[in-house]
Amino acid sequence: MGSPGFWDRPDAARQTVEEVKTLKRWVQPFADLRGRLDHGLELAELLEHESDVAIESELAAEAESLSAGVEQLRLRTMLQGPEDALDALLTIHPGAGGTESQDWAEMLMRMYTRWAERRGLSVTVLDLLAGEEAGLKSVSLEIAGQYAYGFLKAEKGVHRLVRISPFDSQARRHTSFASVFVYPVVDDTIEVELRDEDVRMDVFRASGAGGQHVNKTSSAVRLTHVPTGIVVSCQQERSQHKNKATALKMLKAALYQRALDEQDKKRQALEATKTDNSWGNQIRSYVFQPYTMVNDHRTELKVGDVQRVMNGDLDGFIEAYLTKFGGTAR
Repeated sequence: MGSPGFWDRPDAARQTVEEVKTLKRWVQPFADLRGRLDHGLELAELLEHESDVAIESELAAEAESLSAGVEQLRLRTMLQGPEDALDALLTIHPGAGGTESQDWAEMLMRMYTRWAERRGLSVTVLDLLAGEEAGLKSVSLEIAGQYAYGFLKAEKGVHRLVRISPFDSQARRHTSFASVFVYPVVDDTIEVELRDEDVRMDVFRASGAGGQHVNKTSSAVRLTHVPTGIVVSCQQERSQHKNKATALKMLKAALYQRALDEQDKKRQALEATKTDNSWGNQIRSYVFQPYTMVNDHRTELKVGDVQRVMNGDLDGFIEAYLTKFGGTAR
């Protein structure tokens, strides 16, 4: 028998297919914009010979749309890191403050879900631990779609809320914090060393929706990476096997991000960020009272409509972050 051909090597074939897909994601938007530009030039030529209100209106709308498309493509040029095109694993942890901070974590979860919906990205809840009274103790979301991680890496850090607490009978103003962590979801083309002896698995009964099944079967899975202390859990599926597979994917993503952090000495260590979820370390403040303002402390971008931001309008903050830091940030 002769040596195996290229397409007989699944890893090489899969990598080539992924490379073609990546190139297409760059070429296709440019080709689309070029085609629309040519159409706009044709409309402009028609107007040079004969005035037409309908054509003028169409040309104005096309020019505005082209401008937005060019801006989106410009931002895409800043997402050239090897992990930027990957899906994202986003986790939220409330800071000190009990119910108030846990409610803030749930508000952030809703905000990111709305943002993903605006961009046509899919959101899957991988793990959720509800608070005793309200809100969340923690949540892990998988946000899938083109350049999900590249955009969401701008959200990594401590988020601060200032509002009159609905849980305070004296209607006092409270300040709450929650940490957002974003990891690239590692695919099969990226090698992450994960030895079986380094991983401890615990199973437990799932909480939340799921009917009688969750009360009878220990299907939820928690994995601990002993050398680093990283812990992930998943209770999305009824099958323990499926939950373990998803948890392994989450663990690989966390380990990959950790390796990136260690390679970049200028970047703040992830574990240090996790333990300092408090005043003075926030990347963004959301003020509901006595005035309304969302202020990004890294870019100094300020937006007065806090409700619009909470409904998922984050593109302005993400664009400002990418414009300032470009592809150098992870």
